Amino acid sequence: MRAFDLPWLVADIGGTNARFGLVTSQGERPSNVAVLAGAGYRTLADAVSAYLAEHAGGARPGAACLALAGPIDGDRYRLTNSTWAGSVRDLGVPYARLLNDFEALAVSLPHLEGDDLVSLGGPAPGHGVKAVLGPGTGLGVGGLVPTEHGWTPIPGEGGHVTVPVADPRELEIVRVLQSQGLAEVVAEHVLSGPGLVRLHQALAQVNGVAAPALTTADILSGLDDSLCAETVEVFCEMLGSFAGNVALTLGAKGGVYLGGGVLPRIVERVRISGFRPRFAANPDMADYLADIGTVLIVAPQPALTGAAAWLSRRARTEPVG
Repeated sequence: MRAFDLPWLVADIGGTNARFGLVTSQGERPSNVAVLAGAGYRTLADAVSAYLAEHAGGARPGAACLALAGPIDGDRYRLTNSTWAGSVRDLGVPYARLLNDFEALAVSLPHLEGDDLVSLGGPAPGHGVKAVLGPGTGLGVGGLVPTEHGWTPIPGEGGHVTVPVADPRELEIVRVLQSQGLAEVVAEHVLSGPGLVRLHQALAQVNGVAAPALTTADILSGLDDSLCAETVEVFCEMLGSFAGNVALTLGAKGGVYLGGGVLPRIVERVRISGFRPRFAANPDMADYLADIGTVLIVAPQPALTGAAAWLSRRARTEPVG
């Protein structure tokens, strides 16, 4: 195989699941998509080998782009919420590169349209700087900047900024979490799948009620329970403040896009929640934020679409024999 020979391997590697796909023709969305449980494999290379053998007919990709939920240093990676770490060179693919998972999600944004997106308020996203964020196993943040050479993604670790607190109830929640050993509570501690569980227990203590130990899925499917419903509402409101902060930081006049694995499971609940009011509730910049559209990504595996688009661009600008 030579570099950039088709097919190409694309992947979105999170703390819980590893999602893979094949690009068999430039410009098309990935096919042969499969989701593997990360816990079932000792290394990323093991998961890649299993995918290619079991879901891709033993394909030998000429190029690969892997989006990972964690810091990247050249060819090396370390997942934030998994033990997987190493070099992309271990995969044995002629041309292989790493992206932060929300960097890949940012690259996908110009390729999403129609039913891929659900409006959460404000005008339709425009052409300016775009922000993307979302809760999953962690809390990812990225950006996309228009330049004369096309769109340029901006990776980041914004999920680890200090948690946004806007009212006495949220302050009490943070105090509970601090009393449980989180000396510095960051956004990801509450605005993620595991954070939703943490938020549920802390809110029960603030309300002075007993609560069973529930999973993220239990909370999201149990919205007829008052504490679960309140937990999700607080979650959405705090996420709104966080998204507003990201929009202001990046100057995201081109829109704020929400991704991750949590929100697509409760689309209607997010739409009627306090997310959008809290997004624009900044005392000094409310008008600025009101002019920024917020949308929820509901497309299946959008980071794979971003990784494929990233490879297509590199194939045009980095011809390698």
